[in-house]
Amino acid sequence: MDVRRVDQSLTEREIAGAATLLSTLVAGGAALGWVEPPSPGEVRRLLTTVAADPDAVLVVATDDGGLHGLGYWRRYDRPTHRPHADVEKVAVAASHQGRGLGRRLMTELIAAARDAHIEVLTLDLRGDNTRAAALYESLGFHRYGRLERFVAVGDRRWDKLFYALDLRD
Repeated sequence: MDVRRVDQSLTEREIAGAATLLSTLVAGGAALGWVEPPSPGEVRRLLTTVAADPDAVLVVATDDGGLHGLGYWRRYDRPTHRPHADVEKVAVAASHQGRGLGRRLMTELIAAARDAHIEVLTLDLRGDNTRAAALYESLGFHRYGRLERFVAVGDRRWDKLFYALDLRD
């Protein structure tokens, strides 16, 4: 499995793979920010924008069989927050979960943040995503906050958890 930073753009095959990955995960109830699976066009616009953004880093996991994972962070827009970035999406295909791919994606995102002189890398997740929380904590992220029953999908509610990794040395 090749885990790499995307320099400028994704191939058509990678975009199609990302659309399938995200749609499948969201349809299965994954907490990726969508209630309904995103359309291929929406995924294309999102990843094309992130890949071309000089204040963002997109990482993908691919092999000959296609795209099996992705993640990205973006630098904060506010002038007072510019030294920091937020991990906005990390997704791993169900067939590759539990095999270290999420760790590899996050490790590459953290390395990219260090290379970009990011001081604090933040992320948030739905409170029931205990596997992701355990991964982030094992990578040195510390939980700094919680909003109770903040995430809403229909009548269901989950806590939103906030994590940060201080990269200032």
